[in-house]
Amino acid sequence: MTAVAEAPRLTKVVSPAQGLRQTATLSWRSLVSLKHNPFELLDLSIQPIMFVVLFTYVFGGAISGSTGNYLQFALPGIIVQNAIFATLTTGVGLSTDLTKGVYDRLRSLPIARWAPLSGRIVADTVKQVWAISLLLGVGSLLGYRVHGGVAGVLGVYVLVLIFTLAVSWVAVLVGVMVDNPEKVQIFGFVVTFPLTFTSNAFVPTDTMPGWLQAWVKVNPVTILADAVRDLFNGTASASAIGQSLLWALAITVVFAPLSVWKFKRRI
Repeated sequence: MTAVAEAPRLTKVVSPAQGLRQTATLSWRSLVSLKHNPFELLDLSIQPIMFVVLFTYVFGGAISGSTGNYLQFALPGIIVQNAIFATLTTGVGLSTDLTKGVYDRLRSLPIARWAPLSGRIVADTVKQVWAISLLLGVGSLLGYRVHGGVAGVLGVYVLVLIFTLAVSWVAVLVGVMVDNPEKVQIFGFVVTFPLTFTSNAFVPTDTMPGWLQAWVKVNPVTILADAVRDLFNGTASASAIGQSLLWALAITVVFAPLSVWKFKRRI
């Protein structure tokens, strides 16, 4: 008589290691879609290039007296602005999947409940690497020069990715709360545009009215832009880097639990 192997028992508990593997799988699912939808990569490429070229050659002479000087000041700010804007794709993608019922199917699988969220965020963080590299490459072609060496460049990548990883939780919360992806984009224009333009990402703080300077100096976008400039210039400031990391930690502590809680209620 042939012995029949006993089927493995299913358990409701998913270990952290299993959750990480599931996160990697779902991240790959998001990334592999670029092969079937290359226009998504174009969206991540065309807008950053347009921002660098337009800001440099339209505003450079008026603000800094020369396009070269302005590019040296503005490129770090453009990298920060583009990274924050790009986090909206996390919310849009999440809202689209929820609308199409993707997560209803995932819910029936024995996976960690946080894996779909973390998978989406990790995939979009990988896309951020592409956008930062593209901006730095285009800026270098236009005349931008890095004086902080390889360590400074790597520091920029790490710092910007940590910060945008935190901000992605805000986009996740919005994506879970709204009933269609277009509302996530509306949120982007209403919140992220004023946040980035009332910073020193594009113009020096001392050129603004006094009442606005008080906000600009505590704006997290300003703090991150200053940290990126310092890293690129080889004059890294522990204060700016530390404040950027504290902002990232505060945003994560507030919005990550809210996003997971709302996501569980939504599905």
